Amino acid sequence: MVTKVIIFDFWGTLVENGVWSPIKQVKTMLQITLPFSEYVVRMEKAMMTKEFPDLKEAFKAVAAEFNIDAPEDVLDEIVGMWNKSWLLAKPYEEVEKELQKLNEKYIVVLVSNTDNISINRVLDKFTLKDNIAHAFFSYNLGMIKTDPDFLKEVLGKLEKKAEECIYIGDSLLSDIAPAKSAGIKAILIDRRNKRDYSPKIRSLKELEQHLTS
Repeated sequence: MVTKVIIFDFWGTLVENGVWSPIKQVKTMLQITLPFSEYVVRMEKAMMTKEFPDLKEAFKAVAAEFNIDAPEDVLDEIVGMWNKSWLLAKPYEEVEKELQKLNEKYIVVLVSNTDNISINRVLDKFTLKDNIAHAFFSYNLGMIKTDPDFLKEVLGKLEKKAEECIYIGDSLLSDIAPAKSAGIKAILIDRRNKRDYSPKIRSLKELEQHLTS
């Protein structure tokens, strides 16, 4: 079946965080000792499946999820780090040009596990919105990408079959595995070429060959 829809993850796929792994930094700052794979799911569900009035309230919800009574100064430090991440975030160098080209041939869709504040400010700062037909965020759908219903809902809203779509993401856990479970062809973007997975690309410049093959 001909590819009609390209679904992109946001953070780490199209846009580089302004600081090193903000989600891992939150884990350290709250002194959470759980394995990362368990922590990240609970953290994202607590923070990224509903809207908060501000980031401090969002991180209070994260602390509560792990039964942590976080001091105000720690919460303020976390908010400062998170703000720095989105303030300094920027699209990878080829992204804006490649999205523009793809938008001429395909339906370009954005998905993300994200809070309701950061992603919109980054989207407004750059020209990414101009070449994105639809966006589906965890805080709007009330679930994160690893929830089996997330991509089902995306496909339903798009009125497309899984076979008509290709999913591009940087995480084997939260992008590639859910896409494959939904029957969507998944391509890993591995900009540092450090992971053993196929098919994968290092840049969106390499994507077109996978769309025509």
